[in-house]
Amino acid sequence: MTATEQSLALFAGIAAILVVASIIGIVLQRRWVTSGPNVVIENFNSRIKAWWMILLAAWIAFLLGNAGVIALFGFISFASLREFLTLTPTRRADHLALASAFFLVLPFQYYLIWIGWYELYSTFIPVFAFSLLPIFAALRGDTAAFTLRVAEVQWGLMICVFCLSHVPALLTLDIPGYEGRQMLLIGFIIVVVQSNDVLQYIWGKLLGRRKIAPRVSPSKTVEGLLGGVLSATLVGMLLWWITPFSLWQAGAIALVINLMGFFGGLVMSAIKRDRGVKDWGQMIKGHGGMLDRIDSVVFAGPIFFHLTRYLWTV
Repeated sequence: MTATEQSLALFAGIAAILVVASIIGIVLQRRWVTSGPNVVIENFNSRIKAWWMILLAAWIAFLLGNAGVIALFGFISFASLREFLTLTPTRRADHLALASAFFLVLPFQYYLIWIGWYELYSTFIPVFAFSLLPIFAALRGDTAAFTLRVAEVQWGLMICVFCLSHVPALLTLDIPGYEGRQMLLIGFIIVVVQSNDVLQYIWGKLLGRRKIAPRVSPSKTVEGLLGGVLSATLVGMLLWWITPFSLWQAGAIALVINLMGFFGGLVMSAIKRDRGVKDWGQMIKGHGGMLDRIDSVVFAGPIFFHLTRYLWTV
C-alpha cells in the first residue's frame, strides 16, 4: 500500500469506530429519553461529536501535507499554552516574557521543525528560551515570587510547546525504506495514546476498585491502568503496518508510550488540583480544554520521537 492508501485506511477505520459509537449514543439517548436527561449519556454523545470535529480537523491537516500538520500542532500549542498560563498567577513584570513565549519562542520552535533543524529545535527552548525569558522578567525589577513565576512560564513552554512539538517533528526523521510515510507515525502515536485514555476510562468503570492516586485523580485505578495500557498496546500492534516497526516492535513502543501517556495525565491532573480546577478550559465541548485532550500526548511524544530516531533512523 502507498502512504496515501495507508492514511485513507487509517482514517476510514477511525471513522467507522465513530459511526458505531454514534449509533450506540443515539440508541441509548432514545431509550433513556422517557426517563429524563441522563448526564452520562449526554456526556458520551458530546464526546463523540467532539471526536468527529477532531477527526475532521486532523484530516484537513493531513490533506494539506507537512505544512498543514505543523500548523495544526502550532495552533494546539498556542491554545494549550494560553490555557496553562491563564490559570497561572502573573504580574505586570512578566508581560514581556509572556509575549515572547507566545509570539517569538512558539512560532520559532515550529519554524525550526519546518526546516528540519534537529540540533536547534531539540535545544532551543530548554537552553536558549529558558535562559533568556528570566532575564526579561528580572529587568523589570519585580522580585516578588520571582522563582515561582519564572518556573511556571518555563514549565508551560516545556509542556505545551517543546514536548508537543516532538509529534510533528516526526516528519523530519529519515527512516530507510519509510520515505514519504512519516506522517503515519503521527497517526500511530495519536491513535494509540488516545485509545489508551479511552480504554483506561472504560476498564476503570467496569472493573476499577483500587485507586492509584485518589487525591490527584480519583478516577484512575490499577484495573483501569492495566486494562487500558494492555488494550491500547494491542491497538499499537494492530497498527504495525503503518509504521517502520515489526509487529512486536510496535507492541513494545506502544507499551512505553501508553505508560508515559498515563503518567503524563497523572502529572497534569496534579497541576489542575493545585490550581483548584477540574478542566483546563472549555474549548472542546465534551472534552474540556485543549490541554485536557493532549496531556498524555505531551509526555509520550518526546519519548516516541527519540526512540524512533535513535533506533530506526540512519
